[in-house]
Amino acid sequence: MGQYERHVFVCTSGKTCPTQNSKDVFSALRTAVVEAGLKGSVRMNGAGCLGQCGHGPMVVVYPEDVWYANVQPEDAARIVAEHFVGGIPVESLRYVAPPGDNKVPELPTS
Repeated sequence: MGQYERHVFVCTSGKTCPTQNSKDVFSALRTAVVEAGLKGSVRMNGAGCLGQCGHGPMVVVYPEDVWYANVQPEDAARIVAEHFVGGIPVESLRYVAPPGDNKVPELPTS
């Protein structure tokens, strides 16, 4: 095992995640991690674009390679309690896509 039990990345840049409150999601997750007493075992990082624009805010958890989509600040406590403490990913927020970029095509502007 590495220095941390889990490493969590929240997309806080790119075209869409910042417009979808990703920084609030990051803050809520960080707060929930601290409140659960996991500060030393779960490392939180803001991330550059994760290549899934339009599905965000995006969160990815390693080493399990669990991806979450459309995460809202109110989902943070549930992710921490069920996944980080309980060991079971939150299936209703889970994102499963083919490998690589899976950006939602931009709609034409009129």
